[in-house]
Amino acid sequence: MNEFQAAFGFLQLIYIDMSIEEQTSIAQNYREQLKEIPGITILDDITGVKHCYSYFPVLIAKEITGRTRDEVYDYLKSHNIFTRRYFYPLITYFPVYRELDSARPENLPVAGRIAENILCLPIYPELSFETTKIISKILGNVCRP
Repeated sequence: MNEFQAAFGFLQLIYIDMSIEEQTSIAQNYREQLKEIPGITILDDITGVKHCYSYFPVLIAKEITGRTRDEVYDYLKSHNIFTRRYFYPLITYFPVYRELDSARPENLPVAGRIAENILCLPIYPELSFETTKIISKILGNVCRP
């Protein structure tokens, strides 16, 4: 990190608490909007942990929605909603790790399942509640069988 990047990062600390507060509200709004959509799992907050909500991950259950995470990703992208496939690909899929016994897919069933089903929705302090409603509605439309 150079001096300019360090100074810029230092200045951001002034706004960090306000940003976390705004993103907490956005996350709560998403939770409310998405809670009734079959096949969408919202991760629970961990008690005693202060979350920064830099990501808002959801799990897409193909067996319920009839759509893979990648199909949902592409559908949202076609509506100018840019999500992120988090933990994808798993680092154990990279050639340098692939030959390790500990990296074999059968040794990492939970990590593999999460990597194939997780999608992070847009979340940032300026994201309006109206936009989260639109995102949630479009997500609900694509995930209803």
